[in-house]
Amino acid sequence: MIKVLFVTSEASPFISTGGLGEVSGSLPRYVNRGGRVNVSVVLPMYRSIKQKYYPKSEPVFEGEISLSWRKQYIGIRKIEYECVTFYFIDNEYYFGRELIYGNYDDGERFAYFGKAVVSMITERVVSPDILHANDWQSALSVIYLKKLSREFGNIKSVFTVHNIAYQGKYDVGTVSDIFALSSDDSEVLFNGEINLLKGALCAADEVTTVSPTYARELFDGYYSYGLEGVIRNRKGGLYGITNGLDETYDPSSDASIPSLYSAVDLSGKRKCRKRLCIEFCVSESRDLPVIAMVTRLVPQKGIELVMRVAEQIVSESGVVLVVLGTGWSEYEGYFRSLSERFRGNVGYIDRFDNSLSRLVYSGADMFLMPSLFEPCGIAQMTAQRYGTPPIVRETGGLKDTVIPYNEFTNEGTGFSFANYDAYEMKNTIGYAVSVFKDKRKWEQLVKNTMNVDNSWDRSAAEYVKIYERIKG
Repeated sequence: MIKVLFVTSEASPFISTGGLGEVSGSLPRYVNRGGRVNVSVVLPMYRSIKQKYYPKSEPVFEGEISLSWRKQYIGIRKIEYECVTFYFIDNEYYFGRELIYGNYDDGERFAYFGKAVVSMITERVVSPDILHANDWQSALSVIYLKKLSREFGNIKSVFTVHNIAYQGKYDVGTVSDIFALSSDDSEVLFNGEINLLKGALCAADEVTTVSPTYARELFDGYYSYGLEGVIRNRKGGLYGITNGLDETYDPSSDASIPSLYSAVDLSGKRKCRKRLCIEFCVSESRDLPVIAMVTRLVPQKGIELVMRVAEQIVSESGVVLVVLGTGWSEYEGYFRSLSERFRGNVGYIDRFDNSLSRLVYSGADMFLMPSLFEPCGIAQMTAQRYGTPPIVRETGGLKDTVIPYNEFTNEGTGFSFANYDAYEMKNTIGYAVSVFKDKRKWEQLVKNTMNVDNSWDRSAAEYVKIYERIKG
């Protein structure tokens, strides 16, 4: 059996801020079900994890590690959760904080994390065949492992890019002091800076990303944030594997929604719709389709497009718009103002709540996701699972997971538009509204979306193939 150590800065249910946490909490469980690979996970023991899980975890190792001139305590604890072993790196100085990201010393914190992960191997706490790291916060584990190739050359590495926009860039003057590297370590240097993501792209035996389309897009400078040359020069290529969706997202068993339903019996979805409209203080009219967004209010999510034509969409297309999310203050202010000016037709709630988001997925008629770029995306797949056809821009995982509706064959699983253009989005919404008015066609489309196989089983099988190939 192949043993994999999955290195991540977050993993649900312990801590998650988005897609990385969802993937790290789900993928190992599904890979392990096949019986050919055993994945264990390691992540920092942040304050919130420590408060809840420390008493439930068991100690594995205590000691000291070096990070440049520093000597730092390392504690390793573990817990078994749903047939996966989770290891936690315990260090109060680096991880006993309110924020898991956004601290002034994040570079040093995650350099320590990378050293700690490699120390797990050198201290024989774990003996993996493959180290699988994720995003820049885990990049140094791959880089440090390569430096130990004489001792551990039989351990292969996989690095997954979840969002190339975040690269871990730092002043080159910190290369020795913080990262315990030297100016000769050219792999981590890029354009006069330290670039940890770039270093992992060069050091890893295999590099993957979270959808086939995003893998192709990363060869384009528009999407790669300057790293297209590094990716093109990789001898091992770049593999795109679309993320899956956890089985807990299921309207036939989800206790957090007002009424259960399935593709066979959609009556419960109408009850969810009514509850959604009450929650957001908008019209319950069956003639007005409810278009929803559950999103971070940041430029990546296409908020500028929505702001440009939202008033026209509401007033001309005859729709109800509900938005759940937080982010940039100017975006929050816009939707707050829009909901006041279009009372009954626009509802906005400026917080994130998991049960409330599931109410939106289950109660809305359509789900809008016009992203500027989207490596994979979970929201559109969640909407499909809950029978809410998504309207997306054709980028990254959105293009891979949403098949445009064909009114002549009644095939398709949503609606899409190609260009990052507000009026192209508006026209696509108008088309979706016209289909909505034909109840027979719309019901078939809803059933199409609910029957999409976006489970983790397919994705897990692809990762197993990669593990088996590089293990040899």
